[in-house]
Amino acid sequence: MQIDLNCDMGEIPTLIADGTQEALMASVSSVNIACGGHAGDEHTMELTIRQAQRHGVRIGAHPGYADRAHFGRRPMQLAPADIAELVYAQLCELERIAVRCQAPIVHVKAHGALYNQAVGDAQVAGAIAAAVARWRRDVVLVGLAGSQMLQVFRAAGLGVAAEAFADRSYEADGTLRSRTLPDALIREPARAAQQALDIASRGCVISADGSRCAVDAATVCVHSDTPGAPAIAAAVAAALRGAGIAVHALG
Repeated sequence: MQIDLNCDMGEIPTLIADGTQEALMASVSSVNIACGGHAGDEHTMELTIRQAQRHGVRIGAHPGYADRAHFGRRPMQLAPADIAELVYAQLCELERIAVRCQAPIVHVKAHGALYNQAVGDAQVAGAIAAAVARWRRDVVLVGLAGSQMLQVFRAAGLGVAAEAFADRSYEADGTLRSRTLPDALIREPARAAQQALDIASRGCVISADGSRCAVDAATVCVHSDTPGAPAIAAAVAAALRGAGIAVHALG
């Protein structure tokens, strides 16, 4: 049994400068690199790619709304064609730098509000899929486990990976608890590790109301900006490996 452990990176300069990002690389198998939309620039993209190469970690693109003031976490109402264009431009920008670093891009995972809107809006999901298909078809498109976005991605002829989260609370319907609500973030390493283990070995999570929710995932995420992220990622990786589950990248 194996599962990917991914982390969103290249987003916050202070987390790069203080060693947080480097510390996370030691635990994860894949990184999703912000590519100029909600965060990131040429310098942070190249630095993150180089770190991933040193640690033997696979890289993916992490496009989001071009709304840096809200870190791409505020819903926006854009036409599908406009969403497709902004995603495509970000993919091309990361690819330009990845080629220079001789680093293959393995997957694509939308960020923040773009990701969350795609969970429930087939047009948004279709716009993401259209951008990826225009760019390259030999990558894995990551989406929330159990959501219709995965069906949209598959219908576009793209490879998909269902994703779950170690450091986020769930609602009973399998969606993520809004960050505006209490207990949306899981900050305790042991609790996050148990949730990841439940996902990988039992295909479920315990939702915010205490009910059991089915979650069938190929990859588990830990966010780099969750307080104590390196300790959380290390605990998750240790728990998985301790249960005989290999931490292995997508692709």
